[in-house]
Amino acid sequence: MSLKRFGVSLEDELLEALDQYVEGNRFANRSQAIRFLIEKNVAERKWQCDHIVAGTIIIMYDQTQKKIASRISSIQQHYQDVILSSSQYYLNDEFCLHIATVTGTAHRLTELSDQLISIKGIRHGKLVMSRAD
Repeated sequence: MSLKRFGVSLEDELLEALDQYVEGNRFANRSQAIRFLIEKNVAERKWQCDHIVAGTIIIMYDQTQKKIASRISSIQQHYQDVILSSSQYYLNDEFCLHIATVTGTAHRLTELSDQLISIKGIRHGKLVMSRAD
């Protein structure tokens, strides 16, 4: 993998929105947030289809924030048709690893993943899919 550096110019409003996004999602810096957004966009374009896929949604969050677990549960209730299993692993006093095994149309799984990963306080989230049809 090659790392290339380049300058990007943004309007003040857009730069402020980026900084809020970085802070709200606890990215280490702007570059990390921009990489995440680009990767997400590429993945969304690739998976905006109705192929049947199987995969996992992996989320890492601060387990002391009880509202996060409650929000995850609430969202998952609306996606019972695609969730095969859901497990939490308490890694230490702070972090919880949540893994949902899923199958369904790529579009629906991406929709579920986006909702889960965008919960305020999620430290890291990722959807991994593979065609199953």
